[in-house]
Amino acid sequence: MEQESRRKTKRANIQKIILQTVAGVGLLSVALFAPNVLSALQKLGFMPHGRQKDVIRDSRRKLVKLGYLEYTPSKLLRLTLKGEARLRQFSIHEYRFKKPKRWDKKWRVLIFDIREERRPTRDKIRRTLAAIGFVRLQDSVWVYPYDCEDLINLLKADFYIGKDMLYMIVESLEYDTRLRQAFGLRLDS
Repeated sequence: MEQESRRKTKRANIQKIILQTVAGVGLLSVALFAPNVLSALQKLGFMPHGRQKDVIRDSRRKLVKLGYLEYTPSKLLRLTLKGEARLRQFSIHEYRFKKPKRWDKKWRVLIFDIREERRPTRDKIRRTLAAIGFVRLQDSVWVYPYDCEDLINLLKADFYIGKDMLYMIVESLEYDTRLRQAFGLRLDS
């Protein structure tokens, strides 16, 4: 199981690097593709071996098949809108807020009400919020102690939820001791 997990992680990292490389360059010639990706993979600790080119080629083909990349008429790779959205998802999951030196003693509360028909989206939002560092109060109520409005706007756009998600700034929250402990904030007023 551990080997399978490592293999999936490496595959996801390769796909992320390919998408980032194409996004960074704009259009990318397939002939120039391998050297850029190989140096990025070496920085990630992906050890080169005989199948290296096959792995990259297979990942590139899969990204094209999934619609994240497309070939232009002149045989260059281009990032699609779907690929841009996937790249944003990668960056959201890796997003870390800059923690201010002092907490302003205001809670950022995020609530959402997403219909049952969109359950996969609702579950993705919950996983994303947990990965970012929000603490769950209830299934659709999450709390964070620092300004995160820009990220919330990005989430709303990426998940197409607009008015179904509300962002609030709350000055006082009953029974917040557990939250203060979770975020490492002082327990006194």
